[in-house]
Amino acid sequence: MARAKKILIFFLLILVALGLIAGCYFFVGRAPKQKKITWGVNFSQMQAVDLGLDWKQLYLALLEDLGALNIKLITNWDVVEPKKGVFDFTDTDWQVNQAEDYHVNILYVVGMKTGRWPECHVPGWAGGMPKQAQQEEILAYVKETVLRYKNSPAIIAWQAENEPLFRFGKCPWYDKAFLKKEIALIKSLDPSRPVVVSDSGEQSLWLAVANIGDIVGVTTYRSAWFHVTDKIGFYFKFPVPPVFYWRRAQIINYFFGKKVIGVELQAEPWAPKPFSEVSLDEQEKTMNLAQFKKNIAYAKATGLDTFYFWGTEWWFWLKEKQARPEIWNTAKELFR
Repeated sequence: MARAKKILIFFLLILVALGLIAGCYFFVGRAPKQKKITWGVNFSQMQAVDLGLDWKQLYLALLEDLGALNIKLITNWDVVEPKKGVFDFTDTDWQVNQAEDYHVNILYVVGMKTGRWPECHVPGWAGGMPKQAQQEEILAYVKETVLRYKNSPAIIAWQAENEPLFRFGKCPWYDKAFLKKEIALIKSLDPSRPVVVSDSGEQSLWLAVANIGDIVGVTTYRSAWFHVTDKIGFYFKFPVPPVFYWRRAQIINYFFGKKVIGVELQAEPWAPKPFSEVSLDEQEKTMNLAQFKKNIAYAKATGLDTFYFWGTEWWFWLKEKQARPEIWNTAKELFR
C-alpha cells in the first residue's frame, strides 16, 4: 500500500511539473515583433443593414476613407440563393467589382456558417431538408460561387465556412468530413488560391482545422458577455497573454506546416443583446476607444502578421448615427 501511494505521488508530481512547464511555455515570455503587419477588415452586408446603415455607403467608405486594402467578405447563403437553384449575386458582384476597381484584396467566406448571428444562414427552402440533402445544396452553392469569382484578381483566398468545427450559433449540424469535402471542391475548382479554415482563438486548440485547410484563421477576443442561461450571464475577460497565440502558432507551423492569421480581431462590443437593444454605455463595457487601442497593441504583441478587424459596421454606425468618429478615425490612422 505504501509503495502504491509513493507511485501515485510520483506521477502526480510529474503531472504538476508538466503543467508548470506548459504554463510557462504558453503564458510566459514575449513573441517576436513583426516588422510589418497586414491589417484588414471584415464586412457583412447583413450587419450593416441591421444597424440601419446604407451598406454601399459603408463599403465605399472602407475603401475610400478608411483606406482598407484587405477585406474579409462575409456572404450569406440565404441571400445569394433565396430560391432553390436561383442565385442572385447582384450585391456580391458589386462588392467584388468595387474591390477590383480599388485594387483591394478579398478573403471570400463561403458556405453555410459564414459568421454574424445566427452564424449559419440556411435558406428557408433548405431548412427542413435532411442533412445529406442540405450538404448537397451547399456544395452546389459553393461551386456556383467559386466558378463565378475565381477569375477575379481581387480574390486572394477562400475561407470555407466560419469556425466550422466550433459549436457556436444556431446551426443544424457540424461535420468534419463534409468540411473536407467542401474544401476539396473549392481546391478542385480553383487550385491556385489557398483555403483558410478558421477556429476560435481562445476556446479551441486549432489542431483539427490545421489538418484540413491551407491557412489557419483564428479569432482574437478580449472582452465578452458569457451566457449562463438565456437570461443570466456576466462580462468576462479572456485571461491569456499575447504570447499564447504565438506559441500555438509555432506548434501549428512546426507540425502541420501551416501559417496562422487573425481573421477576427475584436473591435466591437460583445453585449448581452444586439446593439439595437442595448445602450451605448452598455456597449462600451466591452468596447470603447481605449479598449480598441489596447486590442491593437495586443494584436501587435502576438507575433502574428495578419489581422482582420471585426466591427467596422459598428465603427461606421458610431460615426454616422452617434456622432462618435473616434474609433473610425483611429483606425484610419492605422490603415494610412
